[in-house]
Amino acid sequence: MTKPNLTLYLAAPRGFCAGVDRAIKIVEMALEKWGAPVFVRHEIVHNKFVVDGLRDKGAIFVEELSDCPDDRPVIFSAHGVAKVVPAEAERRQMIYVDATCPLVSKVHIEAERHYENGLQIIMIGHAGHPETIGTMGQLPDGEVLLVETVDDVATVDVRDPGKLAFVTQTTLSVDDTKDIVAALQARFPAIVGPHKEDICYATTNRQEAVKAVAGKVEAMLVVGAPNSSNSRRLVEVGAKAGCAYAQLVQRADNIDWRALDGISSVAITAGASAPEVLVTEVIDAFRARFNVTVEQVETAVERVNFKVPRVLRDVETEN
Repeated sequence: MTKPNLTLYLAAPRGFCAGVDRAIKIVEMALEKWGAPVFVRHEIVHNKFVVDGLRDKGAIFVEELSDCPDDRPVIFSAHGVAKVVPAEAERRQMIYVDATCPLVSKVHIEAERHYENGLQIIMIGHAGHPETIGTMGQLPDGEVLLVETVDDVATVDVRDPGKLAFVTQTTLSVDDTKDIVAALQARFPAIVGPHKEDICYATTNRQEAVKAVAGKVEAMLVVGAPNSSNSRRLVEVGAKAGCAYAQLVQRADNIDWRALDGISSVAITAGASAPEVLVTEVIDAFRARFNVTVEQVETAVERVNFKVPRVLRDVETEN
């Protein structure tokens, strides 16, 4: 039986960003330096395949510092943690390594600077997301207020409308965030914004690549985890950019083939915490069912690289 023809458009950039790459490397280097087990507070990045791979090497993933023994190293995830977490680790005299993405740390520093200047901060982000919890936890209770939508802006209760600043989670939809920022500026004309966009380069680049490819295809698959904020935003961006069917898949075996019946063009991208091996797996699944032509649609080239913390650089030198 002849396979139907299908064009696969690969969006680029896609997949791992520099912050995710660094966080995974930190766990691997910690295991090399201290041996197993190494404890990791929260999933190091939001991807089951990555987490399972590190678990197989000897990492133990926990949700709280209280789940860790005093005598083994602990790593804080790429999403960042509230200040009380490293403070508690120091009190317990634990060895800890902070794998917070440097672009998230930049937002933390920004929030502290605004606080020192006497400003109350409004954070645009998703309630319950570890990055939001970590950023809000840099300052005392009540100093950072959370808004998730344009509607939230109308009801947020601030201390002084003339002394406000805003920061954002790094993995939001660029377009949705613009609308929320505009609403904040309309209600609080004196509000101070970041010098440079808080939404990280990788989130922005992946969303731009999705917009470039969405109009060319009948369907789009985003390889990523359901708890990955940036992956879920890619699905939303694809749908808003005109793609009739945009879906998140963790692995090739999550693909709903019935929904793709009769189509001739599909776009594939991956969230910033999804490894390229999973994209390859998805492409191979299409090759098994279709006569596939692959086209790359590249909108940016990324050359960002972040150093690992100093405590692990001796391992890097040995390698």
